Amino acid sequence: MKRRNFIKNAGLAGGMMLVSPKLSIAKSPEEYQFPLTDLHVHLTNEFTIDTVMKIAKEKNVKFGIVDHPAVWAIKDDADLKKYIDKLRKYPVYIGLQPLELGWSKRFSPELLSKIDYILMDPQRVTMKNGETLSIWMFDTYVENTEDFMEQYMAHSLDVLNNEPINIFGWPLFLPVCIARDYYTLWTEERMQKIISAAKTHNIAIEINDMAHTPHDKFILSAKKQGLKFTFGSDSRNTNAGRLDYCKSVAKKCNLKKEDFYVPVSKG
Repeated sequence: MKRRNFIKNAGLAGGMMLVSPKLSIAKSPEEYQFPLTDLHVHLTNEFTIDTVMKIAKEKNVKFGIVDHPAVWAIKDDADLKKYIDKLRKYPVYIGLQPLELGWSKRFSPELLSKIDYILMDPQRVTMKNGETLSIWMFDTYVENTEDFMEQYMAHSLDVLNNEPINIFGWPLFLPVCIARDYYTLWTEERMQKIISAAKTHNIAIEINDMAHTPHDKFILSAKKQGLKFTFGSDSRNTNAGRLDYCKSVAKKCNLKKEDFYVPVSKG
C-alpha cells in the first residue's frame, strides 16, 4: 500500500491509548503561546493547494506541504523542479518526506537546497530475515517483539544519524499488534537514544496529530535537553490544521514559541 493511500485512522496503532482525557484543547489562536503550523500535509487530486489555502485562512494556520521522493511520486530532478515551481507561488513551506535510506542520491544537491525542510520517519523497518515491515498498516505482524524493537531502534538511529533531515516524523509510533505495550517498550534508554541523536544533528521532533505521538513524558524530556518540535497532521483532507492532540499536549508541556522549529523559506 502506498503511503498516500494510507487510511486516516492508522494513528490508532501508535497512540490512541496515549490521549489523556484531562488535556484541554485551546479554542482560539489567542490562547496559544506557540505557532499554529502544520508541516505534514499532502496534496491529492481532490485535496488541492487552493483548498489548503482556504483552510489556512479559515483556521489561521501556516502549512507545510510534503511529497515523497519515490518512483511513484517525485522520481527525479525534473519532477522535483516541477513540484517546487508549482508550490513556490503559494505562501506555504515546501517539504519532502522520504521513505527510504539513501534517497537523496537520486537528486542534485542544487535542487535539494531549494527545499525548505525534509521530514522523515522510520516506519519502514527491514528485519534480519530481509522482510520489510510497513508498520503503519493495521495487519503488520510482529513475530518477536524484542527483535522488532532492536531493528526499529537501529533503523530510527540510521534515519537520525545518516539522513539529511530537519524533522523526525511519527516518533515512538508502534504497530497495532504491540501498541498495548507502549509504555513498557519505550524505555528511558530507548527514548534517550532518539533524543540524543536528534540533538546531535539538530533535528526537530514532530508531534503527530494522527498517531497521537509522542507522549508528554518524551516531549518534556526532549524539551529539557533543548530539542525543537513541530506539529504535523499527516493529512490529505480537511483534517489539515486541526491539530487537536498537538495543541493539547503542547499546552500540557508548556511549549512556547521558542520551542518550535520553523523552516526558512527558500523562495
